[in-house]
Order: sequence, then C-alpha cells, then structure tokens
Amino acid sequence: MRIALLSYSTKPRGGVVHTLSLAEALAAQGADVTVWSLGRGGDTTFYRTVDPRVRLSVVPFPDQPGEGVGDRILRSISVLRNAFDAAAYDIVHAQDCISANAAGRCIRTVHHLDTFTTPELAACHERAIITPYAHICVSTAVAAELTTGWGLKATVIPNGVDSTRFAEAAAGTPSAVSARATWQTRFGRYVVTVGGIEPRKGSLELLEAFALINDPDLQLVIAGGETLFDYRDYRSTWEKRAAELGVTPLVLGPVPDPDLPSLVAGAEAFAFPSVKEGFGLAPLEALAAGVPLVVSDLPVFHEIFGPAAVYAADPAELAERLSAPPDPARRAAGQAVAGAYTWQAAATAHLDFYFKNL
Repeated sequence: MRIALLSYSTKPRGGVVHTLSLAEALAAQGADVTVWSLGRGGDTTFYRTVDPRVRLSVVPFPDQPGEGVGDRILRSISVLRNAFDAAAYDIVHAQDCISANAAGRCIRTVHHLDTFTTPELAACHERAIITPYAHICVSTAVAAELTTGWGLKATVIPNGVDSTRFAEAAAGTPSAVSARATWQTRFGRYVVTVGGIEPRKGSLELLEAFALINDPDLQLVIAGGETLFDYRDYRSTWEKRAAELGVTPLVLGPVPDPDLPSLVAGAEAFAFPSVKEGFGLAPLEALAAGVPLVVSDLPVFHEIFGPAAVYAADPAELAERLSAPPDPARRAAGQAVAGAYTWQAAATAHLDFYFKNL
C-alpha cells in the first residue's frame, strides 16, 4: 500500500509532530509512506531527523514579503497542489485544511475545528471538512463537533506520544540530570508551556494567572510558536498586558527537538490553558516526564488526561493550581496515561482504516 501523508509545514507544530510520528510508525509496520509538505522560509527538510524508511517530499515555498494571510493560504494550496501527484498513491491522507484543499480526493484527519474571519481561510477550512471522502478525529470531543456541525461521522484514532523519550529526560541518569540542570541554571525555578503566543493557546489567560502567583523566584517560560497565521495584533496586546502586570515571561520560540524533553522535565509545572484543542500532545509529553499538569477545563482534556491533570476554569484557579505542591499519586497516574497512547497503536488503527477505505 502506497500512502501519502500531507502537511502544510515542516515546523514543530502539533499536526506536524503527528504526521511525522504516524509516518514512522506506519513505515515500521511495513507501509510505503511518503510525507509531503511545504518548505516555508527556505526549509528543505523537517525540524527533526526522520526515520529513513519514510520518504520525504518538501516542496519549496519561498516567503513573499508583505503577503497577507489570505493570499498566503491560496498560494500554499496552489503550490502544493501543483507539485503533488495523487495518482502515485493508494491512500492520500491530509492533515490540515491547506493540504486537504491541495490533495483532491483524500482522507482527512480533523485535529481540531476553528472559526476563522479571514475569508480565504474560512473557505479553506470549510472545503477541507466537506470534501474528503472519509474522516479521522484524534478525540471523541472533536468527532462530536464534526457530527453536530456537519453531520459527518468520523473514526476516532488518538495520537500517540513518545513517552519513553520524555520519561528518560526525567530520569536520574547523569545525562538527564545534567540536561535538566542546564535549563534550571538558566531560568531558576520555572513553569513551562509549549505552543507559543496565540489566542487559541490562552496566552493572555496564562499571563493573568501568573501575575496572581506570589512567588518572585518562579519564572514563566514559553516555548514553541511557529504558525502560518498572523497573530501580531494579539502578540502586541499580550506584550502590553505583560508590562501592565509586571510579568516578564521568557519567550524561547521553537526549541530544538533534542532539547525539548529536558526543558519540559526540568519544570515545576506545565501550564496549558488552551481555549480550543483537539487532543493535547504537548501536555501528554509533560505527563510522560512526570511534570504536574494544569490545563483548562475542556471536555477534550478530561477525555484524554482524566485524573492525571488538574483543571482550571479561570486565571485565578490556574494560578492556585500551578502553585500547589506536586502530588506523587497524580504523577504516577500521568505517566500511566501517557504510556497508554502509542504511535504503534495509532498506526495499526490507521492501516485498518485505510484498508476499509481503499
């Protein structure tokens, strides 16, 4: 079976992490897999090394200064569509709205559902839901949204997580201790979040919460943030509010993939106050590392994390729960939850789905 997995970026976003990890797990089970993506900003390959059993096809997508979001969306679809040859594959599986619009007849994984105001992006989002002939969702919460909003029935296949990699980063081995100490020396005691500064990630809410924590020695560290969309206005509002609150977060941007587990494992807590998510892969990595997890009170998080996480409905609750001492029982529960989600299981379920939808 020849499988094409299509993504819109080579950068470390959740959907891209999913695409590469799924591709590698499929290849490990003997599938012939090619990952297609756009090489933004001069990228010629992905943000991390990929198993050589997976073929990569990165389509050049040079930046165009001054290009608006709408025009960039349309150009992204056009460039990927013109480069991709669906006839070479038995299964074409798109992971986002851009690749679904570019692919033609395809299977689509809906990671989460959004509401967009940019006309081109809103149209892209809608077509990418109604045009595919079969749908996968990474949680029952998103599948229910798809049914309620569009009358579509999706198969639920959760993400996996490389729990071993993050558990090893939290271990007592000399290399793991040294890697964590590097971050702790740089930042002192810190709370970390991964995902950047954007509305969906609850970045303003996290600022408000951190300002309520009465601990001048505790630092807020924000990693990640690569995105196709233009959040400059939101970022400006966020920076103004940080100054008003007297909070000075350390904004790292994308962290090299080999360094991410130790950054997470070295934290006192992991904050993830998203207002909209389809799964929550980064928080699951934190659980694998044994780090206390505080998330927003969303149904999807209860579905994925259960009692392993602590839930907060507003900034005051978020501040209170980020300040609470760690619970060893919850740490063990979190590592058990993370260990239950594997890419091997996800790949097996995908192969079964593909055979049923050939």
